[in-house]
Amino acid sequence: MEMIIVVFGYCRISKPTQNIERQERNILASFPNAKIYKEVYTGIVLSRQEWQKLIKKVQKGDTIVFDSVSRMSRNASEGIEQYMELLDKGVELVFLKEPYVNTINYKQALSGGIELVGNDIADVYIEATNKVLKLLAAKQIELAFEQSEKEVIDIRQRTKEGIETARLNGKQIGCVKGSKLLVKKEAPAKELIRKHCKTFGGTLNDIECIKLANLSRNTYYKYKREIKEELLKE
Repeated sequence: MEMIIVVFGYCRISKPTQNIERQERNILASFPNAKIYKEVYTGIVLSRQEWQKLIKKVQKGDTIVFDSVSRMSRNASEGIEQYMELLDKGVELVFLKEPYVNTINYKQALSGGIELVGNDIADVYIEATNKVLKLLAAKQIELAFEQSEKEVIDIRQRTKEGIETARLNGKQIGCVKGSKLLVKKEAPAKELIRKHCKTFGGTLNDIECIKLANLSRNTYYKYKREIKEELLKE
């Protein structure tokens, strides 16, 4: 029976305000037939359910494509562990922004030169080479995470400097005193609360909903109260 090779794409965002479509668009641009798994919110509450579904489904020879190595996991140590498990399973990993970490690079390096040694020591050679390549892969993944974190810090710093420049040039920063602040995330946050909160028929308690919606306690209970009032009017 011929084995069917499948290409999967995994997209993940950690905040409701982030845009997951960009990751999906990048993956499909390179792998149009990829089956996309999307993790809209991560953390303890949802336990990366889509990732767990993907891990159970993926088989030897299949490929998982990520927009970036930082999308595979939430930190370097977790990323290295998952990378090695999938590498040992025979799954190809592709990272669009860090192609030097793609598993194909290490598999090619591992296969090169084995035919030059005798059968008696081939297994020893393979095992030793595999360990070295895994250490190299782990270091590269760690560096990729460090670079990703540095880019986030740089963006925050540039934003801070831009705000300061605008302030020094006399531009209004934030809302004028007395004006009403329009919160962009209010509507999606309320939708999450209404869908998942036990008060409205969901499965999550208040603490879990606060984490899910990424809100302060005061804002969460304010939104919850407003939702109750809206439901009474319906």
